[in-house]
Amino acid sequence: MVSAIFLLVVLAALGAFMVTFSGVQHVTQAQDIQGSRAYWAARSGIEWGVYQAVKASPASCVASKNLTGPGGVTVTVSCANDSWVEDTTTVTFSTITSTACNMPTAAGACPNPAAVGSIGYVERELRVLASK
Repeated sequence: MVSAIFLLVVLAALGAFMVTFSGVQHVTQAQDIQGSRAYWAARSGIEWGVYQAVKASPASCVASKNLTGPGGVTVTVSCANDSWVEDTTTVTFSTITSTACNMPTAAGACPNPAAVGSIGYVERELRVLASK
């Protein structure tokens, strides 16, 4: 009788562990998919920012722009111009930063400091230096 109760308690504990482990796997998989979406959204934001910076004459870029991407991902692209003189030639370059997240601020911008650490929040940031 005691061994049957012991066996029942052990099997119940094992079942509870399996249910918890399965739930963790589902959450991890969902965050992985969101992370991939955020990465590719940030990468497309970089491409958009480089295009905006290089197509202008002289090379310049938009200070900051919020874009919406697929799957509920928001992208904030920011840009800063700088230049230096090399011999007699002035070289202008743009530092383009693209930040993508799935929970933007109320103003629709990424990153969202209030959401950092919450379950399901995903953020990816890419930076590139472009010159014309």
